[in-house]
Amino acid sequence: MEQRGHIIEVLNQVKDNLDKENYIKIKELSNHFVHLSSVEQDPDIISLAVVIYALSKLIERKEYQDYKNWPEFYKNYIKKIENASVYLKKDDDEKFREEIKLLRESIQNISGNLKNYINEVFRKASINKASRIYEHGISMEKTANILGISIWELTEYAGQARSGDINLTVTLPIKQRIKTAEDIFK
Repeated sequence: MEQRGHIIEVLNQVKDNLDKENYIKIKELSNHFVHLSSVEQDPDIISLAVVIYALSKLIERKEYQDYKNWPEFYKNYIKKIENASVYLKKDDDEKFREEIKLLRESIQNISGNLKNYINEVFRKASINKASRIYEHGISMEKTANILGISIWELTEYAGQARSGDINLTVTLPIKQRIKTAEDIFK
């Protein structure tokens, strides 16, 4: 991996924002991996973009954190991301890939509705990141194959996404909105 230092730096920023539960910043950081993946066309970086984006979506939807298996799953998820970063620092690409693979497979150890929800989050995250990668000039077929989605899913999503680049459904966390309102009315 040519951009190893940059990947490690972004992963460190992801970890810092996890402590703050700043899912908006984590989503933004996943886009750094999309840009890198479009330059290098590295499936590992693409997988990392999906994993980080899915994590932001899981943090954003707090109601799923009440499920019985959530604390164990979340702790394992974070540990795998930290391990991936450590292996990158040690130049051990094989173990890095293994951590990302294990992270995705850890979903299979969850039971009930939480498993279904997380699987759906990963599927949608894959489609979302595929669309972003496609926007960076990688062919639709290659992008769909790398992420294990159909060209139809990618085409449908990319068509919707192109109608506007601004995501109006993203809101700031409540604390940040209150601070902004206070700043305006001072």
